[in-house]
Amino acid sequence: MAQQDKAEMTGLALGQKFVSGTYRLDAEQIKAFAAQYDPQPFHLDEALAQDTFFGGLAASGWQTVAITMRLIVDSGLPLREGVIGAGAEVNWPQPTRPGDILQVFSEVIDIKPSRSRPGRGVATLRSETVNQRQEVVQVLVAKLMATLAP
Repeated sequence: MAQQDKAEMTGLALGQKFVSGTYRLDAEQIKAFAAQYDPQPFHLDEALAQDTFFGGLAASGWQTVAITMRLIVDSGLPLREGVIGAGAEVNWPQPTRPGDILQVFSEVIDIKPSRSRPGRGVATLRSETVNQRQEVVQVLVAKLMATLAP
């Protein structure tokens, strides 16, 4: 790819939208992540999870965040220097369950150009992670350091 073509593909613009591939999550992955990072009964054991707020095994919200990050990175988001976070807000309107197939829909909702570095700034990306039934399991609004489109 020519240097100019590559440069044209690395900027973000207001209103740009991105759709990720998919990721299938199973019970074993949920339990393994929870055992290492979020060891609560509703993430570790189907039987114990039945009598909890979730009424069954649910993935840690942090696992959903991690999967979302992977899908965003793999989606072709045109960030030449990587996905570099500068802050975020995350909500989980409903749990991610075993067997869910996750996909992320993202949109650039704000851009603040840098005053000191032309062509750079902070882009705000709103991402909805949905399952195979198109139910939103996570909303992530992240501020990203970015190269901006001309």
